[in-house]
Amino acid sequence: MSAPIAAASPALSHEQKLQRLAEVAIRVGLGLRRGQELVMTATLDAVPLARRITQQAYLAGASLVTTLLADEESALLRFRHGEDEGFDHAAAWLYDGMAEAFRKGAARLAITGGDPALLSQQDPEKVGRANRALSQAYRGAMEMITRHEINWTIVAAATPAWAAAVFPEAPAAAALDALWEAIFAASRVDLPDPVAAWREHDAALHRRADALNARRYAALHFRGPGTDLRVGLADDHLWLGGGTAAGNGQYCIPNMPTEEVFTTPHRERTEGAVVSTRPLSHQGTMIEGIRVRFAAGRVVEASATKGAEVLRRMLETDEGAGRLGEVALVPHSSPIARSGLLFNNTLFDENAACHIALGRAYSNCFRGGDKLTPEQLAERGANDSLIHVDWMIGSGQMDLDGLTASGAAEPLMRQGEWV
Repeated sequence: MSAPIAAASPALSHEQKLQRLAEVAIRVGLGLRRGQELVMTATLDAVPLARRITQQAYLAGASLVTTLLADEESALLRFRHGEDEGFDHAAAWLYDGMAEAFRKGAARLAITGGDPALLSQQDPEKVGRANRALSQAYRGAMEMITRHEINWTIVAAATPAWAAAVFPEAPAAAALDALWEAIFAASRVDLPDPVAAWREHDAALHRRADALNARRYAALHFRGPGTDLRVGLADDHLWLGGGTAAGNGQYCIPNMPTEEVFTTPHRERTEGAVVSTRPLSHQGTMIEGIRVRFAAGRVVEASATKGAEVLRRMLETDEGAGRLGEVALVPHSSPIARSGLLFNNTLFDENAACHIALGRAYSNCFRGGDKLTPEQLAERGANDSLIHVDWMIGSGQMDLDGLTASGAAEPLMRQGEWV
């Protein structure tokens, strides 16, 4: 799917919008505390934005900004020439260092925007092994992120490969400009006061989450073409949306953009069939046409029209990889869906449609979750896994009911829109 390439706003230059995006990332998304360290990751193509974010971080009082840059071409060289046994290894020392930085109070910022199909032509068996090794090495740091012990956020930078995937028929320069404009619009930096716009949007998402928390639904029932899925919700689950106070006391908005309200399913209470409505870009591989059937919370059948082997290996990562850790609701009229673009990037596509996530649950999606032990979270139904992978199931043909404890159905969405 593609949309006409939008003209750049005459009011602000590209450089001004880039500077605004950096400011919003630090002030609104990350909520950086004066004196706090920042650990940032990005690809080489995102260096211009990374430098502006670094500047904004120091202006906000950061004590130190450390940026880890990834080279996608080097990643390809590994798959083309690396020894077979090397694909069971990851740089554990690096991820241990990141976890140690988080334990000592550092914030985390990721700039997404790499080639969504970087590894699509590589051996899926090696891709699966490399992803598993990475997940294992990153677990310590990932646990602190999923438990929201630190303030963190993700923003996007347009890159040539990503732009070519979104606008395949456009000249390279025009495609890159168009993708930047789409990022700026979704990130609200082209509005007169981006900070105020984000605070208003954040408040609206909180109101929606509060309304769902007041209903205390026992389950959600999704119905659409190829989908008839009941997602039982975890005991003492909590709906969230927009920003949250991290365990270190800093308020952050983890995803920019964000249009979702989300909570935790019970790991044993999902039943039925579901199909994906948008492709999933997972660790450099495109997975399309996903079809899954759940029984007693576990995936018992899974297929895909493209990337099926990578999907299979992802589900085999560990015991929890075939169970749900998140369910999120997004109206079909969200700004990202209205753009008409298929971003091939989960940060954006998950905010265009309702979605579910296989793998690890977020502890802050429980009442008092920050004070619960892993064992107490498990008692309430939280899933545990090395992975957390979102994929999209919503569309303009999706109907959704909330199911009460007595089994009564209350309409929540019709044709993808809030009732």
